Amino acid sequence: MSIVKSLAVGNGDMFYIRHNSDNFSVIDCSLPNDRRNEILNEIAKQRNGKGIFRFISTHPDQDHISGLMNYDDRFNIINFYVVKNKATKSEETEDFKRYKSLRDHASKAFYLKRGCKRLWLNQSNEERNSARIDILWPILDNAYFKDALKQAEDGGSPNNISPIIRYSISNGASVLWMGDLETDFMERIKDAIIPVASDILFAPHHGRKSGRVPKDWLDKIDPKLIVVGEAPSSDLTYYDGWNTITQNSAGDIVFECHSRKTHVFVSKPTYSVRFLDREQGVGDQHGCCYIGTFYT
Repeated sequence: MSIVKSLAVGNGDMFYIRHNSDNFSVIDCSLPNDRRNEILNEIAKQRNGKGIFRFISTHPDQDHISGLMNYDDRFNIINFYVVKNKATKSEETEDFKRYKSLRDHASKAFYLKRGCKRLWLNQSNEERNSARIDILWPILDNAYFKDALKQAEDGGSPNNISPIIRYSISNGASVLWMGDLETDFMERIKDAIIPVASDILFAPHHGRKSGRVPKDWLDKIDPKLIVVGEAPSSDLTYYDGWNTITQNSAGDIVFECHSRKTHVFVSKPTYSVRFLDREQGVGDQHGCCYIGTFYT
């Protein structure tokens, strides 16, 4: 069994994966003041006993690195996964300064690109099995990606330097993250990359209309459900025709991934959906309420 959790942190993104191997991964950081200690304590508890503890940063917008200094002070990040970049900001927060020091660190930083290989990220050996995390994007020599890097270096939005990350478990669910990729950028690169079919899609750019996934990609991904993030309701696209969970209403979302099935839990007790099956014997867990199961 593995656990994928999407934390309800308001205007931001933060996820963790407690792998069914000797790995624990955190994707992005957004620590609101009223949940900071709670979330840090939860991560400390959940990663206990895992030999590999990694942090994956999709891009350095403040809503994806908020509290990074606190996180690093608590856990001393030694495995920092990031797209190689030279992003700058006219006004630097302490979190962005910490991001830069980790991004540019000679031993702590590992740079993501399509097809990159690394022990225990996606390669196993006799010591431990891998985390089964694969990187589908960026393609470093793609002209549009180079333009996005230049824009970030010049102090513009770093949204489109976000990687596309896929996690899967053997005979079980697969999960796709796209950071804050924007629709017009995805349209430009859609012929350069064919996304892999995946069961769970975390909608890019917090589910905003500006980050709506192109239809060509959605048809290929064919997700069983799409998680729409916590952007303001007026900014959201609800992916009509697809099964969705809206984090604004659901709160924290936990996916408990087993072989051939995934149980879904949310922290808001009034939230429900009709597209999941109710499996007998599954009760509320992980501090959340059980809302159903899908099968793979």
